[in-house]
Amino acid sequence: MKRLIPVAAALLLVTGCGKQEQKAGLDITGSMELKYAQQFSVDFCENGCSVVDIADEKFLIVPENVSVPEDTSGMTVIKQPVENIYVAASSAMDLFDGIGRLGDVKMTSTAASGWSLPDIREAAESGDIEYIGKYSAPDYETLVAEKCGLAVESTMIYHSPEVKEQLEAFGIPVLVERSSYEAHPLGRMEWIKLYGLITGDHKAAEKLFDEKTKAFEELSVADIPENERKTAAFFYITSNGYFSIRKPGDYVSKMIELAGGRYIFTADDLSVDDNALSTMNIQTETFYDIARDADILIYNSTIDGELGSIDQLVGKCGVLADFKAVKSGDVWCTGQNMFQQSTGAADMICDLNSVFTGSAPDELTYLHRLE
Repeated sequence: MKRLIPVAAALLLVTGCGKQEQKAGLDITGSMELKYAQQFSVDFCENGCSVVDIADEKFLIVPENVSVPEDTSGMTVIKQPVENIYVAASSAMDLFDGIGRLGDVKMTSTAASGWSLPDIREAAESGDIEYIGKYSAPDYETLVAEKCGLAVESTMIYHSPEVKEQLEAFGIPVLVERSSYEAHPLGRMEWIKLYGLITGDHKAAEKLFDEKTKAFEELSVADIPENERKTAAFFYITSNGYFSIRKPGDYVSKMIELAGGRYIFTADDLSVDDNALSTMNIQTETFYDIARDADILIYNSTIDGELGSIDQLVGKCGVLADFKAVKSGDVWCTGQNMFQQSTGAADMICDLNSVFTGSAPDELTYLHRLE
Protein backbone atom coordinates (compact mmCIF):
# COMPACT_ATOMS: atom_id res chain seq x y z
CA MET A 1 0.00 0.00 0.00
CA LYS A 2 1.39 3.39 -0.97
CA ARG A 3 2.34 5.55 2.00
CA LEU A 4 0.64 8.94 1.86
CA ILE A 5 1.82 11.47 4.40
CA PRO A 6 -0.32 14.59 4.66
CA VAL A 7 1.68 17.67 3.91
CA ALA A 8 0.65 19.14 7.25
CA ALA A 9 2.89 16.53 8.83
CA ALA A 10 5.55 16.25 6.18
CA LEU A 11 6.18 19.66 4.65
CA LEU A 12 5.96 22.65 6.96
CA LEU A 13 7.31 26.16 6.84
CA VAL A 14 7.95 27.99 10.07
CA THR A 15 7.06 31.66 9.68
CA GLY A 16 8.56 34.60 11.52
CA CYS A 17 5.55 34.64 13.85
CA GLY A 18 6.27 31.11 14.99
CA LYS A 19 3.23 29.70 13.15
CA GLN A 20 3.34 26.82 10.71
CA GLU A 21 2.11 27.28 7.16
CA GLN A 22 0.92 24.26 5.17
CA LYS A 23 2.19 23.73 1.62
CA ALA A 24 -0.74 23.02 -0.67
CA GLY A 25 -0.85 20.20 -3.22
CA LEU A 26 2.30 18.35 -2.15
CA ASP A 27 1.49 15.00 -0.60
CA ILE A 28 4.69 13.12 0.25
CA THR A 29 4.72 9.47 -0.84
CA GLY A 30 8.31 8.50 0.05
CA SER A 31 11.91 9.62 0.40
CA MET A 32 15.17 9.02 -1.43
CA GLU A 33 17.25 6.28 0.13
CA LEU A 34 20.64 7.62 1.17
CA LYS A 35 23.33 5.35 2.61
CA TYR A 36 26.01 7.88 3.52
CA ALA A 37 24.98 11.45 2.62
CA GLN A 38 23.58 13.58 5.42
CA GLN A 39 23.77 17.07 3.94
CA PHE A 40 20.68 16.75 1.75
CA SER A 41 17.40 14.88 1.70
CA VAL A 42 14.70 14.33 -0.91
CA ASP A 43 10.98 13.69 -0.49
CA PHE A 44 8.93 12.45 -3.42
CA CYS A 45 5.47 13.90 -3.97
CA GLU A 46 2.34 12.26 -5.34
CA ASN A 47 2.19 14.72 -8.25
CA GLY A 48 5.70 13.80 -9.44
CA CYS A 49 7.50 16.74 -7.85
CA SER A 50 10.41 16.31 -5.45
CA VAL A 51 11.22 18.42 -2.40
CA VAL A 52 14.95 18.79 -1.71
CA ASP A 53 16.33 20.07 1.60
CA ILE A 54 19.91 21.36 1.74
CA ALA A 55 20.87 23.05 5.01
CA ASP A 56 18.25 25.76 5.53
CA GLU A 57 17.24 25.91 1.84
CA LYS A 58 14.37 24.06 0.21
CA PHE A 59 13.95 23.30 -3.51
CA LEU A 60 11.00 22.02 -5.49
CA ILE A 61 11.89 20.00 -8.60
CA VAL A 62 8.97 20.06 -11.02
CA PRO A 63 8.88 17.53 -13.90
CA GLU A 64 8.45 18.74 -17.47
CA ASN A 65 4.75 17.96 -17.84
CA VAL A 66 3.69 18.87 -14.31
CA SER A 67 2.29 22.27 -13.39
CA VAL A 68 4.10 24.28 -10.75
CA PRO A 69 1.95 24.23 -7.56
CA GLU A 70 0.28 27.51 -6.69
CA ASP A 71 2.00 27.83 -3.31
CA THR A 72 5.79 27.49 -3.51
CA SER A 73 6.71 30.13 -0.95
CA GLY A 74 9.90 29.25 0.90
CA MET A 75 11.08 27.03 -1.96
CA THR A 76 13.26 27.59 -5.01
CA VAL A 77 11.55 26.06 -8.03
CA ILE A 78 13.67 24.05 -10.47
CA LYS A 79 11.60 23.29 -13.56
CA GLN A 80 12.61 20.37 -15.75
CA PRO A 81 14.12 19.87 -18.21
CA VAL A 82 17.05 21.65 -16.59
CA GLU A 83 19.25 22.95 -19.39
CA ASN A 84 22.35 25.11 -19.81
CA ILE A 85 23.58 24.47 -16.29
CA TYR A 86 26.31 26.65 -14.78
CA VAL A 87 28.61 24.64 -12.48
CA ALA A 88 30.81 26.73 -10.21
CA ALA A 89 31.31 23.87 -7.71
CA SER A 90 34.14 21.93 -9.36
CA SER A 91 33.51 18.76 -7.34
CA ALA A 92 30.03 18.50 -8.87
CA MET A 93 31.24 18.41 -12.48
CA ASP A 94 32.43 14.80 -12.36
CA LEU A 95 29.06 13.73 -10.98
CA PHE A 96 27.30 15.14 -14.04
CA ASP A 97 29.88 13.37 -16.22
CA GLY A 98 29.41 10.13 -14.30
CA ILE A 99 25.74 9.88 -15.28
CA GLY A 100 26.37 10.96 -18.86
CA ARG A 101 24.84 14.42 -18.46
CA LEU A 102 27.93 16.56 -19.03
CA GLY A 103 26.13 17.87 -22.10
CA ASP A 104 23.61 19.59 -19.81
CA VAL A 105 26.43 21.72 -18.40
CA LYS A 106 27.22 24.75 -20.56
CA MET A 107 29.17 27.08 -18.26
CA THR A 108 31.76 26.85 -15.51
CA SER A 109 33.93 29.01 -13.29
CA THR A 110 37.04 26.85 -13.82
CA ALA A 111 39.18 27.47 -16.91
CA ALA A 112 40.10 24.55 -19.18
CA SER A 113 43.65 24.45 -17.79
CA GLY A 114 42.23 23.85 -14.32
CA TRP A 115 40.63 20.52 -15.19
CA SER A 116 42.54 17.24 -14.93
CA LEU A 117 39.62 14.98 -15.90
CA PRO A 118 39.86 14.27 -19.65
CA ASP A 119 36.15 14.46 -20.59
CA ILE A 120 35.67 17.74 -18.77
CA ARG A 121 38.92 19.26 -19.99
CA GLU A 122 38.07 18.32 -23.58
CA ALA A 123 34.60 19.87 -23.26
CA ALA A 124 36.11 23.04 -21.81
CA GLU A 125 38.82 23.28 -24.47
CA SER A 126 36.35 22.72 -27.30
CA GLY A 127 33.97 25.36 -25.98
CA ASP A 128 31.16 22.90 -25.25
CA ILE A 129 31.52 24.12 -21.68
CA GLU A 130 32.32 27.82 -21.54
CA TYR A 131 34.47 29.45 -18.90
CA ILE A 132 32.58 32.58 -17.82
CA GLY A 133 34.87 33.93 -15.09
CA LYS A 134 35.50 33.16 -11.45
CA TYR A 135 32.58 32.19 -9.22
CA SER A 136 32.81 35.60 -7.54
CA ALA A 137 32.53 37.50 -10.84
CA PRO A 138 30.63 35.48 -13.45
CA ASP A 139 29.60 36.88 -16.81
CA TYR A 140 25.93 37.63 -16.14
CA GLU A 141 25.25 38.53 -19.78
CA THR A 142 26.29 35.05 -20.89
CA LEU A 143 24.24 33.40 -18.16
CA VAL A 144 21.14 35.27 -19.22
CA ALA A 145 21.78 34.89 -22.96
CA GLU A 146 22.28 31.13 -22.56
CA LYS A 147 19.05 30.89 -20.53
CA CYS A 148 20.82 29.21 -17.64
CA GLY A 149 18.42 26.78 -15.96
CA LEU A 150 20.44 26.21 -12.79
CA ALA A 151 23.57 27.51 -11.07
CA VAL A 152 25.41 24.97 -8.91
CA GLU A 153 27.64 26.79 -6.44
CA SER A 154 29.95 25.69 -3.66
CA THR A 155 29.70 27.28 -0.22
CA MET A 156 32.38 29.73 -1.36
CA ILE A 157 29.49 31.73 -2.82
CA TYR A 158 28.60 32.82 0.70
CA HIS A 159 31.76 34.96 0.58
CA SER A 160 30.18 36.79 -2.37
CA PRO A 161 26.48 36.88 -1.43
CA GLU A 162 25.79 39.61 -3.96
CA VAL A 163 26.52 37.11 -6.77
CA LYS A 164 23.90 34.67 -5.49
CA GLU A 165 21.41 37.52 -5.13
CA GLN A 166 22.09 38.73 -8.68
CA LEU A 167 21.68 35.26 -10.16
CA GLU A 168 18.36 34.86 -8.39
CA ALA A 169 17.30 38.33 -9.53
CA PHE A 170 17.77 37.09 -13.11
CA GLY A 171 15.46 34.17 -12.34
CA ILE A 172 18.27 31.59 -12.20
CA PRO A 173 17.78 28.99 -9.44
CA VAL A 174 20.91 28.74 -7.27
CA LEU A 175 21.74 25.45 -5.56
CA VAL A 176 24.58 25.68 -3.04
CA GLU A 177 25.92 22.17 -2.75
CA ARG A 178 27.49 20.97 0.49
CA SER A 179 29.08 17.68 -0.47
CA SER A 180 32.38 18.78 1.08
CA TYR A 181 30.63 18.86 4.46
CA GLU A 182 29.75 15.18 4.37
CA ALA A 183 31.20 13.23 7.30
CA HIS A 184 31.60 10.03 5.29
CA PRO A 185 33.79 10.12 2.16
CA LEU A 186 31.15 8.22 0.19
CA GLY A 187 28.58 10.80 1.25
CA ARG A 188 30.26 13.17 -1.20
CA MET A 189 29.82 10.71 -4.03
CA GLU A 190 26.18 10.06 -3.11
CA TRP A 191 25.32 13.58 -4.25
CA ILE A 192 25.27 12.00 -7.70
CA LYS A 193 21.76 10.84 -6.81
CA LEU A 194 20.64 14.45 -6.41
CA TYR A 195 22.13 15.53 -9.74
CA GLY A 196 20.60 12.46 -11.36
CA LEU A 197 17.22 13.51 -10.00
CA ILE A 198 17.64 17.07 -11.28
CA THR A 199 18.64 15.94 -14.78
CA GLY A 200 16.01 13.21 -14.95
CA ASP A 201 18.49 10.33 -14.62
CA HIS A 202 17.85 9.30 -11.02
CA LYS A 203 17.90 5.57 -11.79
CA ALA A 204 21.19 5.84 -13.73
CA ALA A 205 22.73 7.72 -10.81
CA GLU A 206 21.59 5.08 -8.32
CA LYS A 207 22.95 2.31 -10.53
CA LEU A 208 26.37 3.96 -10.86
CA PHE A 209 26.55 4.66 -7.14
CA ASP A 210 25.72 1.04 -6.27
CA GLU A 211 28.31 -0.24 -8.76
CA LYS A 212 31.00 2.10 -7.43
CA THR A 213 30.40 1.28 -3.76
CA LYS A 214 30.06 -2.51 -4.13
CA ALA A 215 33.78 -3.28 -3.85
CA PHE A 216 34.18 -0.92 -0.89
CA GLU A 217 31.28 -2.50 0.97
CA GLU A 218 32.88 -5.91 0.51
CA LEU A 219 36.07 -4.86 2.29
CA SER A 220 36.54 -6.47 5.71
CA VAL A 221 38.48 -3.93 7.74
CA ALA A 222 36.26 -3.07 10.69
CA ASP A 223 37.68 -5.86 12.84
CA ILE A 224 41.35 -4.92 12.31
CA PRO A 225 42.68 -3.81 15.74
CA GLU A 226 44.06 -0.28 15.88
CA ASN A 227 47.54 -1.45 16.83
CA GLU A 228 47.70 -3.84 13.83
CA ARG A 229 46.83 -1.22 11.22
CA LYS A 230 49.60 0.18 9.06
CA THR A 231 50.18 3.88 9.60
CA ALA A 232 50.17 6.39 6.76
CA ALA A 233 51.09 10.04 6.26
CA PHE A 234 49.38 11.99 3.47
CA PHE A 235 51.15 15.24 2.55
CA TYR A 236 52.87 17.51 0.08
CA ILE A 237 55.75 19.95 0.46
CA THR A 238 54.92 23.60 -0.14
CA SER A 239 57.06 26.02 -2.12
CA ASN A 240 58.30 27.60 1.11
CA GLY A 241 59.33 24.29 2.65
CA TYR A 242 56.38 23.48 4.91
CA PHE A 243 54.68 20.10 4.99
CA SER A 244 51.00 20.43 4.15
CA ILE A 245 48.98 17.62 5.72
CA ARG A 246 45.31 16.77 5.91
CA LYS A 247 43.83 17.53 9.30
CA PRO A 248 42.93 14.60 11.55
CA GLY A 249 39.26 13.83 10.90
CA ASP A 250 39.40 15.19 7.33
CA TYR A 251 37.78 12.98 4.71
CA VAL A 252 41.16 11.81 3.38
CA SER A 253 42.18 10.61 6.82
CA LYS A 254 38.78 8.91 7.07
CA MET A 255 39.37 7.15 3.76
CA ILE A 256 42.63 5.83 5.19
CA GLU A 257 40.78 4.47 8.22
CA LEU A 258 37.97 2.98 6.10
CA ALA A 259 40.65 1.26 4.01
CA GLY A 260 42.09 -0.46 7.07
CA GLY A 261 44.97 1.91 7.79
CA ARG A 262 45.66 4.43 10.51
CA TYR A 263 46.36 8.10 9.82
CA ILE A 264 49.63 8.95 11.57
CA PHE A 265 48.60 12.48 12.61
CA THR A 266 46.20 12.89 15.50
CA ALA A 267 44.66 15.87 17.25
CA ASP A 268 46.74 14.96 20.32
CA ASP A 269 49.97 15.45 18.33
CA LEU A 270 49.05 18.76 16.71
CA SER A 271 47.61 22.13 17.50
CA VAL A 272 44.85 21.99 14.88
CA ASP A 273 43.55 25.31 13.59
CA ASP A 274 39.84 25.74 14.17
CA ASN A 275 39.01 26.92 10.65
CA ALA A 276 37.19 25.52 7.65
CA LEU A 277 40.35 24.43 5.84
CA SER A 278 40.91 20.69 5.48
CA THR A 279 44.70 21.09 5.42
CA MET A 280 47.31 22.62 7.69
CA ASN A 281 51.00 23.40 7.34
CA ILE A 282 53.55 22.07 9.81
CA GLN A 283 57.31 22.53 10.06
CA THR A 284 59.77 19.91 8.90
CA GLU A 285 60.78 19.09 12.47
CA THR A 286 57.19 18.34 13.46
CA PHE A 287 56.60 16.18 10.40
CA TYR A 288 59.85 14.33 11.08
CA ASP A 289 59.00 13.65 14.72
CA ILE A 290 55.52 12.28 13.97
CA ALA A 291 55.83 10.61 10.57
CA ARG A 292 59.40 9.27 10.52
CA ASP A 293 58.24 5.76 11.43
CA ALA A 294 55.04 5.75 9.37
CA ASP A 295 54.68 2.51 7.43
CA ILE A 296 53.49 4.30 4.30
CA LEU A 297 54.00 7.76 2.80
CA ILE A 298 51.49 9.14 0.29
CA TYR A 299 52.48 12.29 -1.59
CA ASN A 300 49.64 14.52 -2.76
CA SER A 301 50.50 15.53 -6.32
CA THR A 302 47.49 17.73 -7.02
CA ILE A 303 49.31 20.96 -6.13
CA ASP A 304 52.78 20.75 -7.66
CA GLY A 305 52.57 17.79 -10.04
CA GLU A 306 53.17 14.07 -9.93
CA LEU A 307 56.44 12.49 -8.85
CA GLY A 308 58.01 9.45 -10.48
CA SER A 309 60.69 8.42 -8.02
CA ILE A 310 61.68 8.43 -4.38
CA ASP A 311 64.78 10.40 -5.34
CA GLN A 312 62.54 13.21 -6.58
CA LEU A 313 60.72 13.24 -3.25
CA VAL A 314 63.92 13.21 -1.21
CA GLY A 315 65.20 16.01 -3.45
CA LYS A 316 62.40 18.17 -2.08
CA CYS A 317 63.51 17.55 1.51
CA GLY A 318 66.62 15.56 2.36
CA VAL A 319 65.50 14.44 5.83
CA LEU A 320 62.94 12.14 4.18
CA ALA A 321 65.80 9.75 3.41
CA ASP A 322 65.69 8.74 7.10
CA PHE A 323 62.02 7.75 6.97
CA LYS A 324 60.98 4.13 7.43
CA ALA A 325 58.71 4.11 4.37
CA VAL A 326 61.44 5.58 2.16
CA LYS A 327 63.87 2.88 3.22
CA SER A 328 61.30 0.12 2.65
CA GLY A 329 60.08 1.59 -0.65
CA ASP A 330 56.51 1.99 0.55
CA VAL A 331 56.07 5.49 -0.90
CA TRP A 332 53.11 6.32 -3.13
CA CYS A 333 51.94 9.33 -5.11
CA THR A 334 48.40 10.38 -5.99
CA GLY A 335 47.27 11.11 -9.53
CA GLN A 336 46.25 14.60 -10.59
CA ASN A 337 42.62 13.51 -10.84
CA MET A 338 42.13 12.41 -7.25
CA PHE A 339 40.18 15.36 -5.89
CA GLN A 340 38.24 16.37 -9.00
CA GLN A 341 36.96 12.85 -9.62
CA SER A 342 34.14 12.79 -7.07
CA THR A 343 32.88 9.46 -8.43
CA GLY A 344 36.18 7.83 -7.44
CA ALA A 345 35.94 7.92 -3.64
CA ALA A 346 35.12 4.22 -3.31
CA ASP A 347 37.86 3.27 -5.80
CA MET A 348 40.35 5.38 -3.85
CA ILE A 349 39.49 3.56 -0.62
CA CYS A 350 39.98 0.24 -2.41
CA ASP A 351 43.34 1.47 -3.74
CA LEU A 352 44.40 2.38 -0.21
CA ASN A 353 43.24 -0.98 1.11
CA SER A 354 45.42 -2.82 -1.39
CA VAL A 355 48.37 -0.67 -0.29
CA PHE A 356 47.76 -1.42 3.39
CA THR A 357 47.31 -5.14 2.77
CA GLY A 358 50.43 -5.35 0.59
CA SER A 359 48.47 -6.65 -2.40
CA ALA A 360 48.80 -3.55 -4.56
CA PRO A 361 50.46 -3.56 -7.97
CA ASP A 362 52.79 -0.63 -8.64
CA GLU A 363 50.07 1.22 -10.56
CA LEU A 364 46.56 1.65 -9.18
CA THR A 365 43.61 3.78 -10.23
CA TYR A 366 44.55 6.82 -8.15
CA LEU A 367 47.97 5.92 -6.73
CA HIS A 368 51.32 4.82 -8.10
CA ARG A 369 54.37 3.60 -6.27
CA LEU A 370 57.48 5.78 -6.43
CA GLU A 371 60.49 3.88 -7.77
